[in-house]
Amino acid sequence: MIGTIYSHYNDFDKVCKIAEKHFPNSKFSFDFQEESQFLTIEIKGGFFKSTKKLAITYRERKEPSYQLPQVDDSPLTANLKGMYGFVSSLPAKNTEVQGMLMRKILTMNCEFSLTQEAGEIPEAKKFAEELAKELDAFLFVSPESILSKSDTQHFLDKNLNLILDTKGDSGISNLEIHIESKHFDKNQDQITEDQKQRKNRSESFLEKRNIKTNKNLPCVESEANTTIRSPKEIAQRVTVLAVTNGVAFNHLSGQEATDYLKKHKLWDFITPNEKDFLSDPTDEKKNYETWKCEDIWTLMWALNKVPELGLPDEMCSLDNIPPEEYPIGGGKDPNTFINSFSASRSKSEILDANDLYYRINWACTDARIKNQEMNEAHPGVVYERHYALNWLVNYMGQDWDDVSCDT
Repeated sequence: MIGTIYSHYNDFDKVCKIAEKHFPNSKFSFDFQEESQFLTIEIKGGFFKSTKKLAITYRERKEPSYQLPQVDDSPLTANLKGMYGFVSSLPAKNTEVQGMLMRKILTMNCEFSLTQEAGEIPEAKKFAEELAKELDAFLFVSPESILSKSDTQHFLDKNLNLILDTKGDSGISNLEIHIESKHFDKNQDQITEDQKQRKNRSESFLEKRNIKTNKNLPCVESEANTTIRSPKEIAQRVTVLAVTNGVAFNHLSGQEATDYLKKHKLWDFITPNEKDFLSDPTDEKKNYETWKCEDIWTLMWALNKVPELGLPDEMCSLDNIPPEEYPIGGGKDPNTFINSFSASRSKSEILDANDLYYRINWACTDARIKNQEMNEAHPGVVYERHYALNWLVNYMGQDWDDVSCDT
């Protein structure tokens, strides 16, 4: 494998034309399967030399853009989201370059890999160089690649300079991001005023509290493009969490919780991971589940049962929620609690919190990677609240067990 190239510009024809320039008098074979296109180039070796083969596998997003949608529009989009999370977790020594790479990933619309299937092909390096420049691309390569600039997996810019490797090293100080103007013309993809203001408010809040900010982090979704979970769905989720939390703190056995949920017709709202926990609530699993107090606190805030989320510098206390306001306990029917809600906090309030916790979570992750103390916020509290907020805003359309907290 020579490497995988990512570009904002969808142009398989251009890839083919550049290939014809570098490999004249070669045999070109094309194939199409589902969402991918394949080009195999057979390069004749002449007398006493075997034929060499270079394979190109190309795919693109269904809906070109400069952002990644909440709901996957293609396998490539899912791959880019995974890459975004991967890059955000790297121990970058230059976080500005890391942020630029993350921003560039959001704008990628096509991906194609180059593989030498038979024989070494000296011309392949020049071919890759021109592709990268012409398509304003970045590359992901391994240490064994003919393009390699590191002894670990790494990213290269269009000039084949090291952007970032898995050790956190960089060889550049800037990464250009070019976007086709036609994508800005799509109203649903514009950065709106509410997004900009929300980002500015969050950054100002964090700066006043000496919490590190990353100006390159993107905005969260706009109000126009966000659908908040319904009040009833939020109430169902927090009720189930309250039951499993009872098991985590040894107030209920796994079987008692299961019977309770089935009795009140709530079993359909429990997730596969929660079913696994209730079937075998080990001490390790209980310890993990105790953190869900923060998710309960956040969802109860969304339902206006907690007046303020509060600063995430210490764990919440569910004892501060009046028993009569809590979903379970005291012999009450939890469905009474669930059916009592016709409204939740406004979309604007929830997105404000989502944007803020997204940025605090980045600061916590950055501190952890650099082995630095984080006294201004409790990383565990921040993560769980960010998790619940991402679920509330339908981040990438993910179900509860699958919520990701990308930073």
